[in-house]
Amino acid sequence: MENQFQTRYASSPSEVKTFDTERLRSEFLVQNIMQEDTLNFVYSHYDRYITGGVSPVTKNVELTSFDPLKADYFLERRELGVINVGGKGSVIVDGTTYELEYKEALYIGRGNKSVTFCSADAKNPAKFYLNSTNAHKTFPTKKITKDDAEVVEMGSMETSNARTINKLIVNSVVETCQLQMGMTELKAGSVWNTMPAHVHDRRMEVYFYFEIPENQAVCHFMGQPDETRHIWLQNNEAVISPPWSIHSGAGTSNYIFIWGMAGENLDYGDMDICNITDLK
Repeated sequence: MENQFQTRYASSPSEVKTFDTERLRSEFLVQNIMQEDTLNFVYSHYDRYITGGVSPVTKNVELTSFDPLKADYFLERRELGVINVGGKGSVIVDGTTYELEYKEALYIGRGNKSVTFCSADAKNPAKFYLNSTNAHKTFPTKKITKDDAEVVEMGSMETSNARTINKLIVNSVVETCQLQMGMTELKAGSVWNTMPAHVHDRRMEVYFYFEIPENQAVCHFMGQPDETRHIWLQNNEAVISPPWSIHSGAGTSNYIFIWGMAGENLDYGDMDICNITDLK
């Protein structure tokens, strides 16, 4: 099957206020990310962010350009972040092989022409979650293990948001142009992420939810703080978060999510906190 992509255009806060459930999901929800042997991408006009994934099963899958990029190869003007959320796999970058275990990451800099995704075992295939942003400079490709991550413990069991934040592709760990990615793991008994919520008009984000148990779900909250909306997500689905929107979620069980962001700066702490009691 050929690689798939679709384009999502930017929507203003006043426009989103008029959306019904179907329209809200069609604009911001990203589904069917982990397809067998097929790269599936969504190209967002928020900071030209690309979200996607692939699960190589019967063959290795090559990263190729697609028409909206108007590029000879995918990373001609872009950088790429990869996090494996499946079985053991590898990524071959211009002839160099990087093996990725579950929850390990790889940053691939601008200018690499050949990128191929492989699984070690077709019965337990790798699942590569991919984020890509525009890049104005080339930085070295680098593998990031969980031991390399900058780890922060946040929240508490009393407020149902005890969680571990693993900063994987951030400027304190690896040099990038604008891409940042990390993984937040909710502890058993906790369900809330990113609460208190925040906005940062300097950056947009994408949240990818995984390890959601069967028959469970996550409710993702978005919108301006004084007029929020929600989207229900299943396992291995993502949601696009505009710069003007909060991004927070609560699950019917604990889960893990990957956050990716891009925009004006690489300052992880650049955020405007919203008081819980001010949300509407």
